Amino acid sequence: MDNIKAIKAELIIELANGPIAPDADEVLAKKGITVVPDILANAGGVGVSYLEQVQNAYSYYWKETAILVQLEEMMRTAFAQVWEQKEKYKIDIRMGAYALAVERVAQAMRDRGLS
Repeated sequence: MDNIKAIKAELIIELANGPIAPDADEVLAKKGITVVPDILANAGGVGVSYLEQVQNAYSYYWKETAILVQLEEMMRTAFAQVWEQKEKYKIDIRMGAYALAVERVAQAMRDRGLS
């Protein structure tokens, strides 16, 4: 909150885990500043870790360009799904990511016969 008045950006992409305090997040939203939350911005690293695990499990290795193509598809899909939640519930991107996560956990519980 100490430097929030000095921020003139139209877009902030969180590259660290939880770098923006919740109260600052609210102020940024009121100022019309779009924040791409860490949960979405950092998903690329998780995606590449998954691809590495698949390669190791099958002793098969893709070229870097193939990995980048797969990663781009993953990231575009993730962004589109989060944006859909944002639009559906008329919330910000962070809450859209949380809404999607909650939906996925709820579906996983239903799939396992839990209610």
